[in-house]
Amino acid sequence: MCGFVGFISKDVNDPGVLRAMTKMISHRGPDSDGFFEEGSVHFGFRRLSIIDLESGSQPIIASTGNAVIVFNGEIYNYQDIKKDLLKTGYEFKTDTDSEVIIAGYERYGIDELLSKLRGMFAFTIYDKKKDIIVGARDHFGIKPYYYSKQGDDFLFGSEIKAFLRYPKFKKEINTRALKHYLVFQYNPLDESFFKGVNKLRPGHYYTYEDGKMDIKKYFDLVLDYQDMSLDDSIERIDKAVSESVKYHQISDVEVGAFLSGGVDSSFVVSKSRPEKTFSVGFENDGFDETVYSKDLSKRLGIKNFSKMISPDEFFEGIDKVQYYSDEPHANLSSVALYFLARLAREHVKVVLSGEGADELFAGYNDYEVPFLHKLYKLLPFCLRHKLYDMSKDKQHFRGRTIIMKYGEKPELSYIGQANVMSDDEANDILKNRYKNDEKASDLTAKYYDKVRDMDDASKMLFLDMNMWIVDDILLKADKMTMANSLELRVPFLDKEMWDLARKIPIKHKMAKSTTKYAFRKAAERIIPKGWSRRRKAGFMVPFVSFIKEEKYYKIVKEMFAKPFAAEFFDSEKINELLDMHYKGLQNTGRKVYNIYTFLVWYEQYFVNEIPQ
Repeated sequence: MCGFVGFISKDVNDPGVLRAMTKMISHRGPDSDGFFEEGSVHFGFRRLSIIDLESGSQPIIASTGNAVIVFNGEIYNYQDIKKDLLKTGYEFKTDTDSEVIIAGYERYGIDELLSKLRGMFAFTIYDKKKDIIVGARDHFGIKPYYYSKQGDDFLFGSEIKAFLRYPKFKKEINTRALKHYLVFQYNPLDESFFKGVNKLRPGHYYTYEDGKMDIKKYFDLVLDYQDMSLDDSIERIDKAVSESVKYHQISDVEVGAFLSGGVDSSFVVSKSRPEKTFSVGFENDGFDETVYSKDLSKRLGIKNFSKMISPDEFFEGIDKVQYYSDEPHANLSSVALYFLARLAREHVKVVLSGEGADELFAGYNDYEVPFLHKLYKLLPFCLRHKLYDMSKDKQHFRGRTIIMKYGEKPELSYIGQANVMSDDEANDILKNRYKNDEKASDLTAKYYDKVRDMDDASKMLFLDMNMWIVDDILLKADKMTMANSLELRVPFLDKEMWDLARKIPIKHKMAKSTTKYAFRKAAERIIPKGWSRRRKAGFMVPFVSFIKEEKYYKIVKEMFAKPFAAEFFDSEKINELLDMHYKGLQNTGRKVYNIYTFLVWYEQYFVNEIPQ
């Protein structure tokens, strides 16, 4: 696992620029650095040595001398591709997957190469013969890729913070992003919070030639349910997980695993049997799942390392999360993940984790329709919608939740796993410059349009695969582990796993009022039933309890009172949200956290001096 930066410029030729940019991502690769500069092309690289520890440094120049690559990620089937390339007479200088990519690019071309790759990746190639740059991001967006045009210059890299060291980079906030951030808890736009800096979407690649960028899609998520029995679904899941875990354990260093109290990580650990597992919890009552992790590890004969996070550590960790995330990020579990990664890095360089199972196999509680809800859904939609209109502006009352959930179609009511505020609520607390009329449903529409004829659970699952998992789950997974120089691997987010999951009928994913049903039944073959049947709880974080204590309430209050906060927010309204929560009048903790994390991020990137 590594990180890269680079730029194309005819007049920025100072070698110190590239080195300063590369230094900004040294946490992604503490083992070594490397540089390539030729003409207008400048590549910088930081390496975390995982495969071919001795000779795998980058940038790597193809044996032909005609192409150069910087690559972040792991290609799990690189040995299979290499065998084919050896038959063509290609002479490899290393045993790395990086060189397989550059050799495959020359042999197959970019389209055929991408069709062969199985893994997580972001890479940039300089094709000397064609004098073009080619960049690509993996199928699901496991690894990040940012780019920006600055005048006639072109920047690209694994993290935005590296761009801040480019002399022509103009640091401005993207005013369109804040309102959506308050709604989603992450930035759902292709343009980042830094104006003019964009995210290459998953399953896309680009060519850059003569100052022009041409972006193409090479992989598309398509749900294609097929007629298969429940038993067949369970059997195929079991085999697919075994194979994917085996591929994801390929490494020249020890591979550990994250382990929570849930079925996903327990399934991975039971299949992979690492020597070490890692878990975190909180000191508050009811927020500690490490007891489950320790129990399963003991049953499997595996050493478990755990840490309890104190409230003070949590608040200190928020600063770390916002810095390393590049953009403001309000998923509460990011702080826990930061400390989990730090704990794991004391023992290993690589860990397996369970991200992706909920999206592939329908694991979120929102997808489930309990029995009473099913009865309510028997009412004509026009009546349910009328009740929704009558109730949407009222305070909570018994039954309001079900009325709100089924009074609108998912296309209008469901925007993902973290609908923190409504569009109106976000606009209400913002200053005029940051308000906008674009609705969350305007952003989700392009994905819902692709599954308009499918059932509600499939629609929600498909949306989460395209938005939530990319810009929330995988972003925090990459940034928090890389902040600690740790490589995270996600066996469930595998090309072959997706090809199976997209074919399993929704009736097997959601059965007997149970989410992820077929997946749980497959897991039961190897993990205790208690683990496989546990309902999805997410990573429980007691922030809403913390800020009811005076000490932590004051920390947030002081941030809300800083002069720059009034540039974005109506001070009276955001303080009212905080005070209502503190006094126990209304649970507004998640809204407060969204506002607070944005301000922490802004202070670090626009008020304080960014560390070198």
